Amino acid sequence: MMKELEERILKDGIVIGPNILKVDSFLNQQIDSKLIHKMGVEFANYFRDKKIDKVLTVESSGIAPALATALELEVDCVFARKKQSLTTGDNFYHSSVYSFTKQVTNELIVSKDFIKEGENVLMIDDFLANGQAAKGMIAIVRQAGANPAGLGIVIEKSFSEGRELIEDMDIDIYSLARIAKLEEGKITFVEE
Repeated sequence: MMKELEERILKDGIVIGPNILKVDSFLNQQIDSKLIHKMGVEFANYFRDKKIDKVLTVESSGIAPALATALELEVDCVFARKKQSLTTGDNFYHSSVYSFTKQVTNELIVSKDFIKEGENVLMIDDFLANGQAAKGMIAIVRQAGANPAGLGIVIEKSFSEGRELIEDMDIDIYSLARIAKLEEGKITFVEE
């Protein structure tokens, strides 16, 4: 776990009810580039022995930590779009995922040109709660015939079932901060 990130969550995170943590001031709208760089180094160090060929994330909040990780690993970074654009064509992998925070189902789309059979793909995301975005990324990697080599999470809501869902899929998960509970405006981390 990353102590500096935990301290920043305590300082600037805003608890909105028992399930939602707002971290817009450093991760989800404004990005603390120095902290993001440190996250990338941490993820890269943890997953380096997996011989990563590519880093995959979901737009938009996962892009910054995924890019920082890809830079450290000296590989390309790919992000799954949530909507098909006019330039996408029909040559893509896709998976439907439900967003608890936004209360919508998104279709994740990645061009078949960007993930190749046999590649070791590291998936990075900002939050892990119910595990739906991670499950969608894993589905895309497997559709490509690539190997889901691991999942890096900036902030895990350990009180949700996401970790168990992903571990049941035999995926190595590394979370930089693990929250045990959010209640009455207070953040409690998992003790390790």
